[in-house]
Amino acid sequence: MSTLNVTRGPDWQRMSQNVRASAHGGWVERCARLGFTAQGVVYTIIGYLALRLALGAGGGQTTDAHGAIERVADQPFGVFLLALLTVGLAAFVTWRWVQALVDPEHEASHGKALVKRVGWFISGAIYAGLAANAVRRILGRAHPGGDSARSWTAKALSQPMGQVFVAIVGLIIIGYAVKELHSAYTTHFRDKLDLQGLTARHSSTIVQLCRFGLAARGGVFLLIGGFLGSAALHSNAREAKGLGEALATLARQPHGAVLLGVAAAGLLAYALYLFLLARYQRIGPSNQAQHQVSAYR
Repeated sequence: MSTLNVTRGPDWQRMSQNVRASAHGGWVERCARLGFTAQGVVYTIIGYLALRLALGAGGGQTTDAHGAIERVADQPFGVFLLALLTVGLAAFVTWRWVQALVDPEHEASHGKALVKRVGWFISGAIYAGLAANAVRRILGRAHPGGDSARSWTAKALSQPMGQVFVAIVGLIIIGYAVKELHSAYTTHFRDKLDLQGLTARHSSTIVQLCRFGLAARGGVFLLIGGFLGSAALHSNAREAKGLGEALATLARQPHGAVLLGVAAAGLLAYALYLFLLARYQRIGPSNQAQHQVSAYR
């Protein structure tokens, strides 16, 4: 049991134990799987639009998660589809915050595990903002479009110690990108997936596609972190770029269509990875932990 739970008293312990029990076959697990599915849909749209642009097909564009939301809303039955996606995003937020606060998979509350839990909380906060934007879009109250990365960077740089804050955010993103690249290289992500029911050939193909997806996303996020670092160094918000602008930057390079095409295919592979997490990820405490929960009840 993590020290966080011990210090918060018996009521918190009881709630934590109940939530951990639900992480295996209960509502927490359903939130996780629905959330990964929604996240996969978002990355599928981003990758698909970027790939169409790289191939010179009509309707292609470089965009980010907010642009993906807009694209869904513009489809026939867009409000209905966006409502479904919003439910999935809210489920993902719930899963991330449960991971961060209750620790259903017993990551512990110190060192590297604590960093992971803080990261999960931040991830939940980011997707909470995305879900809120989707709700505003459904209600017809969406904010005018714009480069959100530049917008928040400009606000941050206008504050005392703003350059330091933006630089720290950039370093965090670079660190996360390196983690994704390391995961792709080492295939540690395989530990999350229960692929025993698949043939060795299918399992190997899936692993290679996931490696490609993680590496591509890590590479794009490395660019985003670098752009934020440059914005902090020069105190110039115009140098900050989000996902859509990072992809557009690739497209403007020599052989940009090839670079963008590879990145787009990688993001589609990352979407596949998310769908595989939704289907095959091992979620919940170990058998021993489940036995402890039953005894506690």
